[in-house]
Amino acid sequence: MPYGYHGKILHVDLTTGKLEVEEPNETFYRKYMGGSAMGVYYLLKNTPPGADPLGPENTLSLMTGVVTGAPFSGQSRVTATAKSPVTDLVGDSQSGGFWPAELKGAGFDGIVIHGQAEKPVYLWLHDGEAELRDAAHLWGKFTADVEDAIRQELDDKRIRVLQCGPAGEQGVLFGALISDANRANGRTGMGAVMASKNLKAVAVRGRNRPKSANPDTVKAVAKWGADNFEDSDIYEMGLDGTAGIAFSQSEGGGLPTRNWSSGIFEGAEAISGQRMSKTILKERDTCFGCVVRCKRVVEVTEGPFLVDPRYGGPEYETIATMGSYCGVSDLAAVALANQLCNMYGMDTISCGATVAWAMDCFEQGLITTEQTDGIELRFGNAGALVQMVELIGKREGFGRVLGEGSARAAEKLGVGQDLVVAVKKHELPAHMPQVKRSLALIYAVNPFGADHQSHEHDPSYRWYPDRMAELDLMDPQPEDVLNAEKVRYALYNQYLYSCMDSVSVCQFVFGSAWQLYGPSHLVDAVRGVTGWNVSLWELLKVGERRLNLLRAFNAREGTGAEVDTVPPKLLVPLQGGASDGVAVTAEEVETAKALYYQMAGWDENGCPTRAKLEELALGWLADALAV
Repeated sequence: MPYGYHGKILHVDLTTGKLEVEEPNETFYRKYMGGSAMGVYYLLKNTPPGADPLGPENTLSLMTGVVTGAPFSGQSRVTATAKSPVTDLVGDSQSGGFWPAELKGAGFDGIVIHGQAEKPVYLWLHDGEAELRDAAHLWGKFTADVEDAIRQELDDKRIRVLQCGPAGEQGVLFGALISDANRANGRTGMGAVMASKNLKAVAVRGRNRPKSANPDTVKAVAKWGADNFEDSDIYEMGLDGTAGIAFSQSEGGGLPTRNWSSGIFEGAEAISGQRMSKTILKERDTCFGCVVRCKRVVEVTEGPFLVDPRYGGPEYETIATMGSYCGVSDLAAVALANQLCNMYGMDTISCGATVAWAMDCFEQGLITTEQTDGIELRFGNAGALVQMVELIGKREGFGRVLGEGSARAAEKLGVGQDLVVAVKKHELPAHMPQVKRSLALIYAVNPFGADHQSHEHDPSYRWYPDRMAELDLMDPQPEDVLNAEKVRYALYNQYLYSCMDSVSVCQFVFGSAWQLYGPSHLVDAVRGVTGWNVSLWELLKVGERRLNLLRAFNAREGTGAEVDTVPPKLLVPLQGGASDGVAVTAEEVETAKALYYQMAGWDENGCPTRAKLEELALGWLADALAV
């Protein structure tokens, strides 16, 4: 009998309506651990090269990990994996909340979704049982309304629902998956993929969480976290949320402002997490079993921008993309834009960044009110921000153009290509490579486009030497350099983060720096839950394996080093504040990229070699790639 997982993967063929349970062996689980590594494994096995991301051949996986549902903080995570309609390459997105642990309780470790239903359906999983049910009456409804309707229909208020929203149904490419009406698998368009399959939602309910192999070890991990929480650097994030860093980011010249023209925003304090706590915060929410309680729930009952607490509250990325990116300092407007994204099911990063790009184009006279439905898309126009987000969600008017993301909008309109801030057509999150140089490298080489949660950021090397030493990193470098040691730092931390996305733990709770738990705690957690005598080396190999699987998918799609680039905006000197005049150079990125490929064991085109794949026990993939 396995510990920590059920040994059951549900395969759903929406074309035929057939449901089958696969029972992989223990070696498979230990090799991939779950989450992202397992998801991309099924993507490579089941989706043919060149498949349409929004066609029936694309495979969508929803995977938990071997520790999901265990009684310690940071374990309720799920990864959605498919070919991305945003990048046309591999797509990968994580979220937390209560749905992941509830899926595990329902008797399954993950779901692989094939084909396309003839009519809208939803999947209902409960206590080891699975069935497809009609969802025609749910199509087009907002996320909270769908959740309420399913709970009423199935007569259980404790059901958890993961769903695509109306935006994905309408073809918004950065459509997100939303659970609990406020948690998002936001990035890479996984909501658009689910919607394209006519699958409205996955509802889960269960009481069958697997047992741990060594309960005393698991209890010790949980107790250590509880005992050390208030003295840890994550404690403040629990109080003021991820948005608590907005003001300090601006003070250091690292808050993207007015479509990345500056790193400082004069309205940073007005949209900060601290201001949110003092004004519109209604309560602090959490994920299953987590002590941190970093999730915001906000409410606004007066003024032009009314906000419903059912849809949660904005995280740092949303505060930046809807706020400083757009020059908007109205916290209520930013919170309402966040609510609209959760209602319609959209990624707040791509949505806000795309609006910011459009504002930049408008300010420079590249687009006019004739194209924008009469809306004055100027930086700082809070009303225009909210209007445009809703138009994107409805895919109406100019929102139809922006619903394809900034890169495609620029191509379609034939303007503003040099103003797009994206990698692989995936809009940049709100952390600036100009002041944290390794981000330039990782944004460029990350397989699913720019991502801020794919490695630890530069300042941590200097600030957390003891935890970095666990990764054999003992030579701290300045934040503004991108030398060989910084490349090594980025790669080793990328392996750790990649592992965490496969074990499926929260990167705000586990990590190599400021998080509650360090690398050794992750080893203890996996050992305690599964009974496997894993080492940190083995877990890092899981992360390296996952990274190579992701890169291999892109190589199979015919891409390599040519898409591992940074956008032109990063090469333009910033204006104002601590980062005035600072820019990334193309030369330093190219030099670091070549060294990174060599350290990773890839060829000059950034593709995994047969030797590297064989070393990672991925010989089957080497054969498939013919390398």
